[in-house]
Amino acid sequence: MTNQTDQRFSSRMGMLLCVLGIAVGTGNIWRFPRIAAQNAGEDGAGAFLVAWVVFLFVWSVPLIIAEFALGRKGRMGVVGTFAKIAGEKFAWMGAFVGFVATAIMFYYSVVAGWCVYYLIQMTVEPLPLSTAAAQGVWDGFQSGGFPVVFHALAMGLGAVVVWNGVRSIERANRVLIPALLFIVLLSLVRTLTLDGASEGIAFLFTPDWPTLLQPRIWLEALTQNAWDTGAGWGLILTYGAYMQGRHGVVKNAIITGVGNNTVSLLAAIIIFGTVFAILGAQMSKVEVLEIMKASGPAATGLTFIWMPQLFAKMPAGNIFAILFFLGLAFAAFSSLIAMIELSTRILVDFGVARRQAILGVCIVGFTLGIPSAINLEFFANQDFVWGVALMISGAFVAFAVIRHGTTQFRKECIDNQPSDWNAGPLWDMAIRYLIPLLAAVLLGWWLYQAAAVYAPDRWFDPFDPFSVMTCLVQWSIPLLVFILLNRWMARRTLGARDGTE
Repeated sequence: MTNQTDQRFSSRMGMLLCVLGIAVGTGNIWRFPRIAAQNAGEDGAGAFLVAWVVFLFVWSVPLIIAEFALGRKGRMGVVGTFAKIAGEKFAWMGAFVGFVATAIMFYYSVVAGWCVYYLIQMTVEPLPLSTAAAQGVWDGFQSGGFPVVFHALAMGLGAVVVWNGVRSIERANRVLIPALLFIVLLSLVRTLTLDGASEGIAFLFTPDWPTLLQPRIWLEALTQNAWDTGAGWGLILTYGAYMQGRHGVVKNAIITGVGNNTVSLLAAIIIFGTVFAILGAQMSKVEVLEIMKASGPAATGLTFIWMPQLFAKMPAGNIFAILFFLGLAFAAFSSLIAMIELSTRILVDFGVARRQAILGVCIVGFTLGIPSAINLEFFANQDFVWGVALMISGAFVAFAVIRHGTTQFRKECIDNQPSDWNAGPLWDMAIRYLIPLLAAVLLGWWLYQAAAVYAPDRWFDPFDPFSVMTCLVQWSIPLLVFILLNRWMARRTLGARDGTE
């Protein structure tokens, strides 16, 4: 069998589609519109969008540049890359970055299964006409074994895609991403034709400038950017290992970040326009916004409870409900594929045969995802714990570059590439100062929220789903294990023969 660790993306376009598959996920379609609504002022959500765009270029793009360059230079997964570039003493950091993305994979596969179920439901059953009917569809799905079945289906499909390495991943994303973009554009056109949609779109883009004086707005904007671009997850680093040497990183990073945020904006236009068009005639703006802000169990409210009944109220709504959930399923799978590949590549670097690694990752991923599939409170806990841990992952990626020497790394691996732009000294400043500072502030903010808002009376209880202690305990266990195994991991990855089969 071909040495699959030596595979490369066949073209720059193929690579970009795969990386956009990482960035464009359910966070763009499922989470972003709700977060924008929650951070809107009385006049609109435009001020939040300003803060969100600022952090695209302050946090996400610098980290995406770093991940592309680290992957291309290291030509290994996250553990091997950290050991090779930051030094053997810091293999544990790469392991933690990889573990965070893998822990997210456990429950993200569950979400992908939800999307597939709803796609089938919208195709074969009438759309729910009321909130009670929509809630009944959700409760009926959750009350049986279907979440586990569809979680297994999602992991199985992901295994099939990554089975033959980067070439099969590229082929899948050449279908998934253009199809997703087509569905988004088609849904956008339909939304723009709805009476009353313009009011929702205007509200989305109208700035309420005084809201920028609230620290929460900036912190929520940074959080959303960190989560929906994939910056700092280690996923882009993993795909960067398969870049062709002649492909630069700066233009690709900017295209990835801007492309991701563009899809988020289009999704928000669709959601705001549709919700205002359908509900605006029956409810006040305040009531409409309350529906958009309400997350429901495991943040399912707007997407899985309200959107189906909104589609039921528009002409040809059944068709657009199918397209909406098809697009959501494609977005979920393109990101899930990258998560499976990240874990697989780590094991391959340890010397495990690729197909054995895939089977192991998917069997373990399915098994450890079952609690999230059968218990929404556990699901919400995992989403909270490992979502916040992404701030640590981003800081670790920046640390790997700093440890190597930020300016030296930029000059060796980023600048002066044919047909690419230079990152320049501003990138050095972002990596060396801004990202560590923002990671510390954001992490502190979320832990404060956990102690003061989410679980003020039980912040010390590791079994409370949103406490400070549940984060600290769950982070400390893998960190301790990886620190103890650091020497073994470094020697194994740097000494293993690539492509062992």
